[in-house]
Amino acid sequence: MRLMIAGGGGFRVPLVYRALCTGPFAGLVEELVLFDVDAERLAAIEAVIRDMPAADGSPPVVVVSTDLHEALTGTDMVFAAIRPGGTAGRISDERVALDLGLLGQETTGAGGIAYALRSIPRMLELAEAMRQHCPEAWLINFTNPAGMVTEALVPVLGRKVIGICDSASGLVQRAARAAGSPLAEGKLDGVGYFGLNHLGWLYRLAPGGQDLLPGLLADHAALESMEEGRLFGQHTLLQLGCLPNEYLYYYYQTTQATDAIRRQRETRGTSIHHQQSSLYPALVQAPHAFELWDSARRSREEGYLAEARAQGEQRYEADLAGGGYERVALSVMRALSGGGPARLILNVPNAPVSLAGPVAEVAVPGLPADAVVEVPCEVTDDGAWPLAQERPGGQFLTLMQHVKEVERLTIRAVVHGERSAAVGAFAAHPLIGSEALGEQLLAGYEAAFHELQRLWGATASGT
Repeated sequence: MRLMIAGGGGFRVPLVYRALCTGPFAGLVEELVLFDVDAERLAAIEAVIRDMPAADGSPPVVVVSTDLHEALTGTDMVFAAIRPGGTAGRISDERVALDLGLLGQETTGAGGIAYALRSIPRMLELAEAMRQHCPEAWLINFTNPAGMVTEALVPVLGRKVIGICDSASGLVQRAARAAGSPLAEGKLDGVGYFGLNHLGWLYRLAPGGQDLLPGLLADHAALESMEEGRLFGQHTLLQLGCLPNEYLYYYYQTTQATDAIRRQRETRGTSIHHQQSSLYPALVQAPHAFELWDSARRSREEGYLAEARAQGEQRYEADLAGGGYERVALSVMRALSGGGPARLILNVPNAPVSLAGPVAEVAVPGLPADAVVEVPCEVTDDGAWPLAQERPGGQFLTLMQHVKEVERLTIRAVVHGERSAAVGAFAAHPLIGSEALGEQLLAGYEAAFHELQRLWGATASGT
């Protein structure tokens, strides 16, 4: 198999390569093509891969390319993890919102909408290029905001695009360990989870038939052993009757999260930008590039969601061992390529798509059939099929419907070049809720990212 990674100079690419060299994914890929528009970043990641400890067996041949057509030709599978605007863009995503007193986070709220306005156009270009150069290939998308980007691509690629994120599967694995019943990779039997990307809830955990979740929620010590338990607290979790995805912290504790981010010496985006600005040039020259990269990776993971922890508090070792998006992506790839079925939480249309169109049953009652949702799916060589979930309770469904409307306005803004839809997306978001703020936010992001103004102009002029 030939696997191409769009965004091949990305910081986490060595994790994909390492997973392809050992364990259950070894031998799946003969050729790994790293494509990126930045040749210097490609050179740095290539140096890390060359310096990685030797793997048993036959690791994939690695090819680097800055030519998209060349990289796609003959490809069987595409992983996409791009960041238009780079880490400098992430700083603006956070800062424009924070300067207006709003949450500044890269995928949630205003920053997530701004990120989507940049990433969706580039991903649509990739999808169209795939139709031309590798029409039978699958696209596994983890370009953020993953659910929104995936929904924008479905009209182009249909069921050939699947969105992934590791936060939901990480939550399930942590909950299963805390409940004393660890789950095998790719085995989510008895798991009930509904939501959108970065906006979901684990409401059932019954790997052996008996639901372990009520007992876990009642066990203070067990909850304290997992990140989400400490993040939300037992009182809140008992009231909810479920375990929220960690990103719901930004909805349930918005003021606390925003104040904590504003108190930090620098935002998460600024920290990562500074780290990578010095790291990438150093990797090309370093005698031990892998060791340098791995140390940076560890530091980056330890700083994740720092605003939700007390000053100086460190992440637990068990929370750092979540498996990662690379293993979710490779589990999907293995199932799609005939390696046997897998059950994984993925981002797919709410109703399975057949040759005749969506079927009647939806996975999440209350959301449109064509809306991309994040739910457990059965993955086979024929695609990813969402499994029916319970109808979400009122507060959960209302929030999902609200955010889905924001996602659809954002997609419409890009696809049809409607600036008013972009303003509407900002204004309608539950963490913003003001048309005046929507106008201010979009103006701020247009000043930071001039391509947004060209997006409206280019579409309006019919070019």
